[in-house]
Amino acid sequence: MPIFIELSLVLAIAVLLSFLLRAFKQPLIVAYILTGILVGPSALNLIQAYELLEVFSQFGITILLFIVGLHLSPIVIKEVGKVSSIAGVGQVLFTSTLGFFILWLLSFSAIEAAYLSLALTFSSTIIVLKLLSDRGDLQTLYGKISIGVLLIQDVIAAAILIIITAFAQTNSDSLTASLTDTLLKGVGLTLLMILISKYVLPKVVSIASKNSELLFLFSLSWGLGAAALFALLGFSTEIGSLAAGIALASSDYTEEISARMRPLRDFFITLFFILLGSELILSTSADLFGPVLLLSAFVLFGNPLIVMFIMNLMGYERRTGFMTGLTVAQISEFSLILVAFGGNLGHVSQTAITITTLVGLITIAGSTYFFLYADPIYARISPILGLLEFRNKKKRIPKSQATYEVLLLGCDDLGTQLLPHFLKTAKSFAIIDHDPEIIKNLKEKKLPHFFGDASNVEFLQELPLDTTRLIVSNIPELETNLLILKYVVSKHKHMKAVVSARSAQDALRLYDAGATYVVWSHAVGANHIQRIISHFGLDLTGFNKRKELEIHRLESFLYS
Repeated sequence: MPIFIELSLVLAIAVLLSFLLRAFKQPLIVAYILTGILVGPSALNLIQAYELLEVFSQFGITILLFIVGLHLSPIVIKEVGKVSSIAGVGQVLFTSTLGFFILWLLSFSAIEAAYLSLALTFSSTIIVLKLLSDRGDLQTLYGKISIGVLLIQDVIAAAILIIITAFAQTNSDSLTASLTDTLLKGVGLTLLMILISKYVLPKVVSIASKNSELLFLFSLSWGLGAAALFALLGFSTEIGSLAAGIALASSDYTEEISARMRPLRDFFITLFFILLGSELILSTSADLFGPVLLLSAFVLFGNPLIVMFIMNLMGYERRTGFMTGLTVAQISEFSLILVAFGGNLGHVSQTAITITTLVGLITIAGSTYFFLYADPIYARISPILGLLEFRNKKKRIPKSQATYEVLLLGCDDLGTQLLPHFLKTAKSFAIIDHDPEIIKNLKEKKLPHFFGDASNVEFLQELPLDTTRLIVSNIPELETNLLILKYVVSKHKHMKAVVSARSAQDALRLYDAGATYVVWSHAVGANHIQRIISHFGLDLTGFNKRKELEIHRLESFLYS
């Protein structure tokens, strides 16, 4: 079969499976691997041009790591913060250590156990960002921490690739000489990349940026050229492309370069996963059933528990730890690249690669459903999770606590902008937040506050609400605001509640549940809330008139 027809047919099958998997809300990476299984020798045996697919796969890995490098600038890493750094490093250490012993008990060799245990630690940035975006949680506390954790994982992954490449070049007969030679080459290449990134790339990129096509072509040639240079000097193309991306990470045009490279990355990395699926040894999969299920369970349940444990030790609330933990309940595309790289070096057998790929399929599919149904899952297992907490387990609000006229729930972004207004107008107010860093800042400013999670009914019921006349919720989660309205506002008839919503549908549900006013549009920010409160004060009649107008506007928006 001609190569063009063969490749077109493989891609057509990938498209059909992608549509099918999307109907089940699964990431497309699952469809790509299943396509490989279907078109490989275990099923239809359509792939004959393996060498061409391997070349295309190498392009995909190179471009993927180049884009990863683009987002590893020192400025971005500095902004990650202490929490994400501790959680990210801690999770990698705990998972890799426990994973190594599990694999060792399963009779894997030490080097295979090392590769696979590292593969179990890394989570998919692409998948997690998509899941966070679909939930609208990119700007939530756990969303920001999760993105930081993934960035730390990327940094660690880059370091691991460098270490593996260095040791792969050594010769057991002359270990010292080989290490010295590798070290000297590495230092030389590092200095060269620093000089180029500081004195050459800024000028060249500035000229190339005047034409978008030229910028794309230069970026692609720079990434592939650096990868080729590293390969010629005995290092891997993976390290070269990663270094090329890091060299451009401080450029003003990083986002544009990344955006233009993504379609190319997506095409070639698709072929990598198809090739990976086609190489699975399904004839021995029955023998691998036990290890695959055990390792999948470790990733799906062990990784989240490890992150929850770390988050709890740092003082974060139960739900924040739970949601952050769910973001690491799958292995990533880098995990598959890592074991494939080990296979090319002769460190990892095809059986180990098959196990990792099957674990990837199970954990990516499973974690996606975990995320889709995170709220009902948390509601069911929250009491059990409470038994695993070491801090804040018995923390209660003192009964002698002062009372407040206004309570502000959530002091991030919008809440911070509202503070000056409450400082001027409210007789007494307090802030409620579940971020220890925000609470620390409030303590320093000597502002009244409560540390707790508004989605925790027990916490809400213990708040001093007898004299509270207004609650302003800066929390966009529908379920949390419904809890506030059900367990707090409905039991205090004198109380008014201004809450936030992500959509018009959510806003109507909140009005039905008893909200006094709902801020639902992203375009409506802190200034609008200030005007509403300033105009109506604590007068319920004014709020009711505005409420009727708002409901009419929402219904017109939805049903007209």
